[in-house]
Amino acid sequence: MSTFIIMSLGLAVLAVISGMLGLGVAFSAVPFLSLFLPDLVNQVQPLTLLLNGLTALFATFGFARSGFVDWRKAIILAVVTTLSAPVGAYLAHFIPQKYILFVYLVVVIYLAYSLFKPVKGEGREKENFTLALFFAVPISILAGFLGIGPGFLLMPTLILVGFEPKKAAGINAFAVTPPSFSALVPHLATAVWDLKLTVTLLVLGAAGAFVGARITSLYVPGQRLKQIFGILIVVMTAYKIYTMF
Repeated sequence: MSTFIIMSLGLAVLAVISGMLGLGVAFSAVPFLSLFLPDLVNQVQPLTLLLNGLTALFATFGFARSGFVDWRKAIILAVVTTLSAPVGAYLAHFIPQKYILFVYLVVVIYLAYSLFKPVKGEGREKENFTLALFFAVPISILAGFLGIGPGFLLMPTLILVGFEPKKAAGINAFAVTPPSFSALVPHLATAVWDLKLTVTLLVLGAAGAFVGARITSLYVPGQRLKQIFGILIVVMTAYKIYTMF
């Protein structure tokens, strides 16, 4: 089986999984595509940022079909994440990463633990959304500092402040779309593109993310979605630590 086919099939599967969780595909596509593309900065990162924005957008459409996207809240949250994330990227030049990583680990452990517990106060979305906006700022700054998408931490945070899991996934999917495309801009001058591969992965990624979002919308119970995400953030955090050390 050729490398091109393996990359295409693998990305399609990852897009379905990310779509189910209301995320862009970058969190899993970066390590996967790095197995085949040698240049992280000029090949992998530009491609995964483009894929992340597109898959998050199509996941949004998938959740919207079942009414799980509150567009007003999603747009406001997207503005906050887009404006806050660059602050973290700037601070990365001045603060030792090991200190921020410690904070990140504490946050992830707390979120993973909390996702397996019942959430009190679901349904009070007006008050909870204000709290979500408050948390979105440090989450986005932290994500920008570590070079990860804010949706990875924002999704469980939305659940924990009272949003129904499927609605949290729909809002989160849209909120992480603009930061993905804006983060791509600095890479455009030096990015190296394989046109055939890029187009193929974009098409498969968009389709897979939409299908994944529809699967969750129609068939995955909200409580099960919380548990899946709790396991995922632990696994991906372990991988992040491994790659950094």
